[in-house]
Amino acid sequence: MQRFVELLISWGPLGIFALAILDSAGVPLPAAVDALVIATAAVSPGQALLAASAAVLGSAIGCMFLFFLARRGGQAYLDRATTSGRAAKFREWFQTYGLITVFIPGLLPIPLPLKVFVLSAGALGVKPQHFLAVVLAARVPRYFGLALLGAHLGYNTVPWLKDNVAYLLLFAAVLGIALGYAVKLRARESGSPTHP
Repeated sequence: MQRFVELLISWGPLGIFALAILDSAGVPLPAAVDALVIATAAVSPGQALLAASAAVLGSAIGCMFLFFLARRGGQAYLDRATTSGRAAKFREWFQTYGLITVFIPGLLPIPLPLKVFVLSAGALGVKPQHFLAVVLAARVPRYFGLALLGAHLGYNTVPWLKDNVAYLLLFAAVLGIALGYAVKLRARESGSPTHP
């Protein structure tokens, strides 16, 4: 796998595109796409926006693949894929907070669980266009932000992110609470369930 990842790195934005598809489709590659976007932007700032675009498009394709896989398998597939206690807890979160559980980990460059929420969205009948819109709303600022940081800070981007991880987590918590409150308020006003 290491040689394969190195090959993708040598392909530049095309490699980012392929790596983002694999990562979002469920192949465990924690932070690999983030690191590759930053590295490409640091080495070649002129390719920063292309690298970010490749990451967004690849991630959207990978997420949609996993989404439709779960949609086709339905509830039985979701039950098999979320049997562990932790995965079952994340599934409960999805049933309570809906696509917020996809948006927050999709947005932040911090390793947060995403796969189980994508599976939940597919298996529990979320509309594909709503799911895709949330994925894009999360991935566009994430990857374009990382590309711009990489272009401006170079290889100091990763230390900068590590130094500011507490602020990123605080931002995630505040954003999650605000969005959760908005979803519950909307559900109360419309009399509908909290998830889409």
